[in-house]
Amino acid sequence: YNPIQIARYVKTLFKGEIYIEDVGEFHFDQGKVLKPINGNIQRLSIMSEINRQVNALQVKF
Repeated sequence: YNPIQIARYVKTLFKGEIYIEDVGEFHFDQGKVLKPINGNIQRLSIMSEINRQVNALQVKF
């Protein structure tokens, strides 16, 4: 997965869900990935990484 590409998708569509192969499904709302219901360490780390990239995109634009 590419966190920057996913962050652009999340920021653009604002609400929905994405599926990352071998990781699982993530929901996003208001331009942020939401905390997974069954969040293991890997999924929480991915969520944080994508949200950091969304914040970085908001600062740039």
